[in-house]
Amino acid sequence: MTKSEFLSLLNQGTFLFDGAMGTELQARGLPIGEVPEKWNFSNPDALADIHKKYADAGARAVTTNSFGGSPHKLKSCSLQDKAYEVNKIAAEIARKAVGDSCLVAGSVGPTGALLMMGELSESEMASGFEIQIKGLVDGGADLIILETFSDPDEIKIALQAAKAVTDLPVITSMTFEHGAKGFRTMMGTDIPTAVKTLEDAGADILATNCGTGIDKAVEIVAEMRQNTSMLICAEPNAGLPKLVNGKATYLETPEQMSARIPDLINAGVQIVGGCCGTTPEHIRLFSEVIARL
Repeated sequence: MTKSEFLSLLNQGTFLFDGAMGTELQARGLPIGEVPEKWNFSNPDALADIHKKYADAGARAVTTNSFGGSPHKLKSCSLQDKAYEVNKIAAEIARKAVGDSCLVAGSVGPTGALLMMGELSESEMASGFEIQIKGLVDGGADLIILETFSDPDEIKIALQAAKAVTDLPVITSMTFEHGAKGFRTMMGTDIPTAVKTLEDAGADILATNCGTGIDKAVEIVAEMRQNTSMLICAEPNAGLPKLVNGKATYLETPEQMSARIPDLINAGVQIVGGCCGTTPEHIRLFSEVIARL
């Protein structure tokens, strides 16, 4: 999909992405601590089921099971030499599951390495992202979403890697936490700095995801909108996780989150979706609210 084609879709009204992948996999038996991308090989039917349920709920784009698909990240399960295959298969599973009913967004998350600590060089990081993104593109992704980044330098490297291997639209999403100094990433980057960094780096769409529930997401988007005229995407968690019977549980219900979708849109988003803890039922209610606006 070309950038102009995707942008024309966004001009038709609020665009709905899917919800969480990781917590949905855990609900289907993925053990805590196991690498989700291993299921691209061992349990593709579970992935296909998740994609189908989100599409049936009204999502217009589904996100691949490739968040941790960089070679560096895949070292933990000895799949680093199969990074291209991991990502290509992830995109193929999603495409086959939804056909032409939805777009496929290729998910790219951070490597987990700290540039400032020299755990990876910039060139090594860039090469890894290029391998990952090439796999997603060859597997049939319509766009790329760089999500849950906290280091502006790392997301810039990922964005440059995407532009080196594809002309597909790229969404750049950072995660912000609220503290005494306002909203900042874990690396200390505030919203105005993040926005300017990504604009200058050539991002197609700005975004925020994870980290918080929808109430804070409304505030984050409002501050982003004060600092940019670019398109904005928001995919909040279903609240912060709480330990319930020994299990991390996300407590914001579909009803609670969907009630604030109009506020999120009024704050300035063009794309809405969900992150950790959101389910097909969340997306179904989001879709119903959006249809009424």
